[in-house]
Amino acid sequence: MRKVLMYVILALALLFFWERLKKASFWNKEVTTTHHTVLKEITDLGKLELVKYAYRDVVEQKIVRDFLPDPKALLIIEGEAVGCIDLKKVKEDDLQFKGDTLIVHLPSPEICYHKIDHERSKVYHTEYAFMNEGLLLEEAYKRAEKQILESALRADILGKTKANAALVLKPLLENASGKKVVLKFPLAAELDPLK
Repeated sequence: MRKVLMYVILALALLFFWERLKKASFWNKEVTTTHHTVLKEITDLGKLELVKYAYRDVVEQKIVRDFLPDPKALLIIEGEAVGCIDLKKVKEDDLQFKGDTLIVHLPSPEICYHKIDHERSKVYHTEYAFMNEGLLLEEAYKRAEKQILESALRADILGKTKANAALVLKPLLENASGKKVVLKFPLAAELDPLK
């Protein structure tokens, strides 16, 4: 019995020392990270963002099958579209002085970008999607991003961008030049921008 007790005490002592050794600094390895960041490209920006449309889209995505149950997903997708004017396109001959008036010929408004906000978007529910979940969700996000662009164009984001350019640029240019400012945009045909 005495021998067993000594072995138990010895085993506990060894276990105690082993745990202390594991916590000792020479066992712990320091985590180091080395970065080799290389500047790939510098892009001059000149786009003046003038309006942002935020969207929430409830997307039901389904892959129709002949024999197996149809994989389905329900997503709540948040995204945005931003309208802007590229001021880099304004050249010196786009500025005309006529008496006390400055006429500025601006480029056509454009959509700077449209995108999905993946952090705020959520997959609400999936059904029978175990093997096809990646494909199902990827396709839903692609279609939602396209829908955001189409919805922004239908909601006249380009017209709102043009209106906001007058609200932002006109007072700025009038204060800087001391002249009355008239903003002009290229004539645009009334074609459906979605086609």
